[in-house]
Amino acid sequence: MLEEGVPAEVVEVLGRTGVYGEIHQVMCKILDGPDKGRILRRNVKGPIKAGDIIILLDTKTEARPIRAR
Repeated sequence: MLEEGVPAEVVEVLGRTGVYGEIHQVMCKILDGPDKGRILRRNVKGPIKAGDIIILLDTKTEARPIRAR
């Protein structure tokens, strides 16, 4: 079974997480599908900036906020 992804636009880069800081936490806005317009917090690996379009396979899961030290 082949699943299609849902496009989302990165609205804001919140910070870095992960053991080595390799994961970026972003707020992204769903552009299509039944959750269109919803804003999610997601973790993304790799270079990313505001305005980029990412493809999400799941629009129900949301990342936990980064804890302050």
